[in-house]
Amino acid sequence: MKQINELQNIINHAKNIVFFTGAGVSTDSGIPDFRSTDGLYNMKYDFPPETIISHSFFIDNPEEFYRFYRDKMIYPDAEPSITHHFIAKCEAKGISSGVITQNIDGLHTSAGSRNVIELHGSVLRNTCMKCGKKHSLSSIMTPEKLPLCSCGGLIKPDVVLYEESLNDRDLYRAVDMIANADVMIIMGTSLNVYPAAGLVRYFKGSHLIIINKTTTPYDHNADLCINASLKDVLSKIYI
Repeated sequence: MKQINELQNIINHAKNIVFFTGAGVSTDSGIPDFRSTDGLYNMKYDFPPETIISHSFFIDNPEEFYRFYRDKMIYPDAEPSITHHFIAKCEAKGISSGVITQNIDGLHTSAGSRNVIELHGSVLRNTCMKCGKKHSLSSIMTPEKLPLCSCGGLIKPDVVLYEESLNDRDLYRAVDMIANADVMIIMGTSLNVYPAAGLVRYFKGSHLIIINKTTTPYDHNADLCINASLKDVLSKIYI
């Protein structure tokens, strides 16, 4: 209860909160965490998940890529969790400049957040590799078929695969958002994925808060660490 009260007090006095989120904010929406005991890294396939969702594998084996991608990376029926709604409400109240997320599920936007930086892209956006035409999620959902554009080109999800670089514009925007915040709240991420996790070092504000079920490499830098489920914590916070 002491930690909850401390978090409530910090939020009450915050002028500009920036949120930084990972897979843990979407587990309550039914989307598994990659690194949890039930996550993708602990499932068995003909190839390791890290290999399948790499750029070279996508180019060399698009059929196998899409078989895995449709089955394990897309959750079209998922609804925003209490965390997504909490973050959107903070922005609507004018106490948050937005959210930086490592997630590709699009649920922050679905919850109503307007200023969302999706470092790893989004499953909701897809682009033809030949003509550049944009396609919706439905364009790639047909089972057992490669998603092809009307021009005949292969459609690629606008997600950052292994071996690909993050978008420079998104990184610069994220650095600016973090550098100008007085409170940074990190939620549902182990902070082990770089370069995204390295963005934390740009925070120079008053309070760094980490809410995650397990410890992170940045816990010693935080003013407040809460090792609990986001649902349990945020259900007790009022804004």
